[in-house]
Amino acid sequence: MIYKKVLAIETSCDDTSVAVVGGDGQVFAVVSADQDLQHQPFGGVVPEIASRNHTLQVLPLVDQCLSSCRLRFKDIDGIAVTSRPGLVGSLIVGVVCAKTLAWNYNLPVVGVNHLEGHLLAPFLRDESYQPPLGFGFPFVGLAVSGGHTQLYLVKGVGEYEVLGKTLDDAAGEAFDKFAKLVGLGFPGGVAVDQKASSGDSTKYSFPRALKNDGTLSYSFSGLKTSAQKVIQQMSGDQLQQALPDLCASYQEAIVEALMHKLNLAVDQQGVSRAIVTGGVSANTRLRKAVQDWAEKKGIQTVVPPLRYCTDNAAMIGYAGILRLNRGEISGHELTPSPRSYEEDFRSGESR
Repeated sequence: MIYKKVLAIETSCDDTSVAVVGGDGQVFAVVSADQDLQHQPFGGVVPEIASRNHTLQVLPLVDQCLSSCRLRFKDIDGIAVTSRPGLVGSLIVGVVCAKTLAWNYNLPVVGVNHLEGHLLAPFLRDESYQPPLGFGFPFVGLAVSGGHTQLYLVKGVGEYEVLGKTLDDAAGEAFDKFAKLVGLGFPGGVAVDQKASSGDSTKYSFPRALKNDGTLSYSFSGLKTSAQKVIQQMSGDQLQQALPDLCASYQEAIVEALMHKLNLAVDQQGVSRAIVTGGVSANTRLRKAVQDWAEKKGIQTVVPPLRYCTDNAAMIGYAGILRLNRGEISGHELTPSPRSYEEDFRSGESR
């Protein structure tokens, strides 16, 4: 059987998302709901609150998604769902919903690794976006978000090699921790990006950890500690006055670290294509740095549009339909996992 349309569900963290996706990456519809207001008072994602809100949002979003593209379940060939990695309580909601719908409508279900979805997001297409001509495998992928900062060599569907990853904080986590320190609230990445737009990125010298160690590993915990020491020496008024420069300098340290290792990975692997994906790829300074680097180096680089960078069901649907068309079906024994499976990614020597 050839699968032409799948319904996809993404609930790995605090965003609930549902999409209908075709085998060529065509996104017929994607609808999402965030929980920023619910988690804002706590300065970060509270797992119990996240899972509770998923239970309230997921089924209405399924109805909304199908209605928006004028489809019914009889038009759907299968169901894809994020089953790993992520917050277990959140994953359970999505997996149980997917398996229940699959049982009720006699459809196959396939579990998808959230990170695989991010790596395949550049291949999505809709009325205003499609992959650039000639883009394909192999490529180096930088997946950077609140929970993950990893470099991959992507050779094909299901062929992913981990080249390097953060040894401590993810880049998005580093943004959120800094935002909390300076009183910008949650989520922090967007707020820091906005403040940085009017700041001087050379005003403060923050560390770029592991820059010259020759590996493809990242580290951001020392950056946060360095910023904290600077902030502790300021009065409240001084902090408010220095905030744009602090944000710009802190942001620049993260962007430079990300780009340095991405450049090293491309050189080591000898490839001419790269992608940057995940929630942090929405950062305007990072996008500009990627564009400048790609033009200077002559690398074909893709950063998906914002709607496909943050957690979304469209990328899960595409990964899922590719796997269904390869004959992979998870079945009703599918269970969520907080971690990737060992067979999902191969570890590279440059890790």
